[in-house]
Amino acid sequence: MAPQLPQSLTLEHDGPVAVLRLARPGKRNALDDATVRGLEAFFTAPPADVRAVVLDAEGDHFSAGLDLAELGATDGVAGVEHSRFWHRVFDRMERGRLPVVSVLKGAVVGGGLELAAATHVRVAESSAFYALPEARHGLFVGGGGSVRIPRLIGVHRMTDLMLTGRVLDAHEGLALGISTYLTEPGEGFAKALELAHRMADNPPMSTFAVLQALPRIAAARDDEGYLMESLMAAISSSSAEAQDRMSAFLDGRAGKVR
Repeated sequence: MAPQLPQSLTLEHDGPVAVLRLARPGKRNALDDATVRGLEAFFTAPPADVRAVVLDAEGDHFSAGLDLAELGATDGVAGVEHSRFWHRVFDRMERGRLPVVSVLKGAVVGGGLELAAATHVRVAESSAFYALPEARHGLFVGGGGSVRIPRLIGVHRMTDLMLTGRVLDAHEGLALGISTYLTEPGEGFAKALELAHRMADNPPMSTFAVLQALPRIAAARDDEGYLMESLMAAISSSSAEAQDRMSAFLDGRAGKVR
């Protein structure tokens, strides 16, 4: 059963790939609470037949960040709770069972960049630009950006973005690691869909290992990481689907890497 989504999110299916699309183009897809709750609903209980997700956006922009009309005047406790709400939702996406490929174009700013950083692979169109203007408004990131974005570009570069209001273009974003692929305008969705179908074809245990074990291995001490790697390698290779695929490779029925 498909989750109930707000009007600011649309859902389509392309075989085993779900296309989840931000649908507030008049607001440059700024993220309000209803949209974030919709993301939570989808990633908490995605359709059982879905094996990968493309996160796209209507219009010319991926997301211009938090809808500031939602922020209002809040006390410290409410502010912490709101931030932790975003943390919970984005973590559910990043640490869920489905690989997520995002299509970045136009504004990928503030909370929009935080959302993009929680996806697993990012495809940028050449129109994409990145910024973290929170500090210029007397604010601080609250959607997990101070944890995820430095992993992509380093603390020193995030410091620069926040203190100066600097804007990175799509080519700079690719060079620094914000995006993994760069396409011409209008071609990002097709590339993301192609990648998502490739991911959907992987054995579920391999996908689980990459999404769940790999980040924890990378964050662990070396000796702990090596142990987790050994366990996941043994578990993955012992699955029936892995055995079938290895037999196909050894029998010459599967293509080689070229």
